[in-house]
Amino acid sequence: MTEAHQVNCRTGRTRALHSLALLGAGGAALAAGRMAYRGTVLDAWALGGLAAALLGLLCLYAATVHVGADSAGLRSRTLLRRRNLPWRDVRDLGVHIRYARGQEYRRVFVVTGAGSRFLLPLPVGGATADQAEFDATVAALRALHRLHGTPVSDHVPVLSRRAAGRGSAAQLALCAVLLAGAGLAAWAVPGVREEREAWESATPCTATTPVGERAECLGTVHAVIARTELGRGNGSSRLYFTDGRPLEQISVSREGARGFHPGDRVELTVWRHAVRRVTGEHHVWREHFPAAGEIAVVAAGCALAAGFPAARVLLRLRGRRLPDDEVLPSSLPFAGALAGTALWLLPLCYLRPASLIAAPDPAVWTAAGSVASLCLFGWAWRATRVREPEDAGTGSARARAEDEEEFVTARFLDDTDYNPHGFGTHIVLGGGPPAVVPHSGPGRFAAHRIPVERLTLTAVRRPRGGDGDTVPVGWHIAELDDAGVPVRLAAAPAVLARLTAELGLAPPAGEAPRARP
Repeated sequence: MTEAHQVNCRTGRTRALHSLALLGAGGAALAAGRMAYRGTVLDAWALGGLAAALLGLLCLYAATVHVGADSAGLRSRTLLRRRNLPWRDVRDLGVHIRYARGQEYRRVFVVTGAGSRFLLPLPVGGATADQAEFDATVAALRALHRLHGTPVSDHVPVLSRRAAGRGSAAQLALCAVLLAGAGLAAWAVPGVREEREAWESATPCTATTPVGERAECLGTVHAVIARTELGRGNGSSRLYFTDGRPLEQISVSREGARGFHPGDRVELTVWRHAVRRVTGEHHVWREHFPAAGEIAVVAAGCALAAGFPAARVLLRLRGRRLPDDEVLPSSLPFAGALAGTALWLLPLCYLRPASLIAAPDPAVWTAAGSVASLCLFGWAWRATRVREPEDAGTGSARARAEDEEEFVTARFLDDTDYNPHGFGTHIVLGGGPPAVVPHSGPGRFAAHRIPVERLTLTAVRRPRGGDGDTVPVGWHIAELDDAGVPVRLAAAPAVLARLTAELGLAPPAGEAPRARP
C-alpha cells in the first residue's frame, strides 16, 4: 500500500506463501526422517521432501520481504538481513534496470551517505501492468525523501545497461576468460606444430624397428567393418569392427562413416597407439591434425574478442566523472578497430604462427598493420569522447525557399497532441508550419503541426538512462516547457542546434538557456 505519508511494500498473497513455507518444513522433516531411517540413501520420498523444503524456503523468503518508509527513514527487511536508514543518510533514490529473457525488470536502488549503493528487494516492476504501480511507489519514496532529506538529483536517476553508473564486474570477468583462452591456445601452438610435423614425417614400421620406437612409426592392421553408426548433428560417428579386432570401435567424422559399409575390408594405420587412418577400397578417412596456424588464429581471435569488453570497461573509466544515469558513448568504434586489426592479424597468425617477424615480408606486414591499427584505435578514442551539449541558440537557420520542405531526423520522446503515441520520427521544416511526421518525406502526409508559440527551451543535455534505449547515444536532448508540461526533443547535436534556431525556441524571459551534463 502506498500513501502520501508512508510507503509499505510487501509480497502479495502472503497467506499462501506462509502455507507453502509450512509445507516445506514438513518436507524437510520427511526428508530428514527418511535419511535417518535409510542412512544416506536418497529414495523418492526423501527427494520429494528435499524439493518441498527448497520450495518452502523460497516462499518463506518471499513472505518475509518488506520495505517501508515514513518520516523516520527507510526500512528494508528480508529473511537474512535488515536495514534501517534515516533520511539524512540517504543521498539519492533511483531505478535500476535489469534485463532477463528479453524483458526489463526494474528495482529501486539507494545511494547512502558513504557513496555505496544497494538494491531494495521491493518494489519490482516487470510487466506493463505492474509499471504504473511501480512508478507510483518510486514517486512516493522520492517525495518522502524530498520532504525529510536532501536528494542530490532533481529527477529520477535510471541506471540502464548503457548508463555510466553500471558496474564493470561482468565485463572484466568476460575479458579475463577470453584472455585465459587466448593464453591457453597460444601455449598449445608449439605442441600442435610438433605433433603435426611428427605425423607428416612418420614412416612405416619395419621388421628392424625397435619395440620402443614403434609408437613413432606407422603400423598397419587389417580389419573388417561390422557396422557404422552415424552421430546426430555435430556428434562423432563410429566404426565397429568384426569380432572386436583389433579394437571394438573408433570415432570418426560423419562424412568418414558414410564412406564405409558393413563387410568392407579396411587397413588401419596406427600411430602413437591410436588409429589415425582407415583405408578402404573406395574411401579413406584420416584423422585431422590441426595446423599450428589454426590454433594461433584461435588465440589471436580470443585476444581480439577480449578487447571489446575491455573497451567497455575503458569507456566506463573514462566517464567516471559523469552522473551515474548518463548514457555512455557507444563502444562500436572500438569494435570496428578490433575488426580492422583482425583483417591483417589473423591471416598473419595463420601463415606465421611460430614467428611473426622471421621473414622480411611478415615484418613489413606487421609494421603496416600495426600503424593501421593505431590509426583505427585513435579514431575510436576520438569518436567515443564525451561531447558536451552546445549552448542553446548556437545553431543557425539555413536559408531556404518559402515552399521548400526539409525533413530532419528528430523526435519528441513524450506523447503530446502533436506526437500521439510517439509516432513521429522526423520534423518537416519549410513549405508550411513546422510539423511532426512519421516518415522522411516527401509530402506532409500525417503531419501534426508543432505549436511553437507554446514551447520554451529550458535546458540541453546528454541522454540519460530514463530516456530509453531507443535514443542513440550520440544524440542530445532539449528539455522544453509546453505550457507547463515538460517535453523532450531528441536529435543529433548539430540538428538539435538547428532546430532550436529554426523553430525560434527561446528560454523564458529573463533566463538564459543552460546546458546540463
